[in-house]
Amino acid sequence: MRRLIPILLAVLLIAGLTYAFWPRAVPVDVGQVVRGDLEVTVDEEGKTRIKERYTVSAPLGGRLRRIELDPGDEVRAGKTLLAVIEPNDPALLDKREQAEAEARVKAADASLQQATPRLEAARAGLEYAQSEFRRKRTLKERGGITESELEDAELLVRTRSQELKAAEFAVQIAKFELEQAQAALVRSRPDAADLDDDSSETEGSLNNAPSTAAARSAAAPVPRIEIRSPITGRVLHVLEESAGVVTAGTGLIEVGNPVDLEIEIDVLSSDAVAIKPGALVRLVHWGGEYPLEGSVRLVEPAAFTKVSALGVEEQRVDVVVDFTDPPEKRTALGDGYRVEARIVVWQGEDIVKVPASALFRQGDDWAVFRVVGDRAVFTPIKLGHSNALEGEVLEGLSAGDVVIVHPSDTVVDGVKVIRR
Repeated sequence: MRRLIPILLAVLLIAGLTYAFWPRAVPVDVGQVVRGDLEVTVDEEGKTRIKERYTVSAPLGGRLRRIELDPGDEVRAGKTLLAVIEPNDPALLDKREQAEAEARVKAADASLQQATPRLEAARAGLEYAQSEFRRKRTLKERGGITESELEDAELLVRTRSQELKAAEFAVQIAKFELEQAQAALVRSRPDAADLDDDSSETEGSLNNAPSTAAARSAAAPVPRIEIRSPITGRVLHVLEESAGVVTAGTGLIEVGNPVDLEIEIDVLSSDAVAIKPGALVRLVHWGGEYPLEGSVRLVEPAAFTKVSALGVEEQRVDVVVDFTDPPEKRTALGDGYRVEARIVVWQGEDIVKVPASALFRQGDDWAVFRVVGDRAVFTPIKLGHSNALEGEVLEGLSAGDVVIVHPSDTVVDGVKVIRR
């Protein structure tokens, strides 16, 4: 027994060491090489936009009335009133300027009062000259005066006629100057309604000067420009909602047709060279139950620089996509909505494909670990097109082969493996 016990302990120790250092099977995840279809896509985020949006601007400067429309309201071409622009009010007058304006009214009224008697005097002078001319013409016929005296009477008529015309023009000028001076007081106070309330006081201060021009200006309808919708659609944005003074060219409101949508996707310029007009586009994660489909209409010829989230400058290109699905399938989409787009740049049918997670680099070539029995076998392959999930196998594998996906550094050629 004394000899047997050490022998048994030695055997157990050797067995334990052998078990501890015996090569064990590496647990691995596996995938299968299959035949099927493969698509290579460029996946990027994009946003919807209305194809034809209209920014309605002020055709000239003036006072804009408050715009009562709200985003989403329907508009009809040529019928819906978008905005109204009226002339600007004149500048407010301080006390000195107002006193000067009232003084000019008094001076103009005095000129009119001065010109009126001159007109009456000129009219009376013409009547007298005409009467003298008729009397002398009768005397000339009877031989009572000479021809020279008759000509003097005729010249006097002509002179008095021109003096009457000049007096009439002087009265007209005085009236126009009075109206012009009165117009300077129209809507010159903080409250335009005070013009009518203060009319009697103003007339008294102006020595009962006529204020018909100011009254006509206040009572006349204000000229205005009505801007109507150029299209049938909806209001997108109200750029100037409140009433106020605007200059010519100021944007007032944006309108467009939300049904007529397209998609703008910016992609890397290196990806853009593989995208062709007419390429199929699938739109996913846009909020609807099913993906939508579209078609590339345009790959813009000019790129732009964009800084990525990591701070790297990238050259990117805008790709414009048209919807091929009917509008009934995307009624919830509007202008500026985010979508995730998958642009198909290559399609293959009935090809041998391997999971992309099984691929790894071996120098400049690709390789996989194929499972043969319970061993991992290093297998170089020739890879064709690939996407984020699968790759096209041109040589090295056949449909039905089992490969190790996500191989760790413990997986080497010939190692024993066990499937998880």
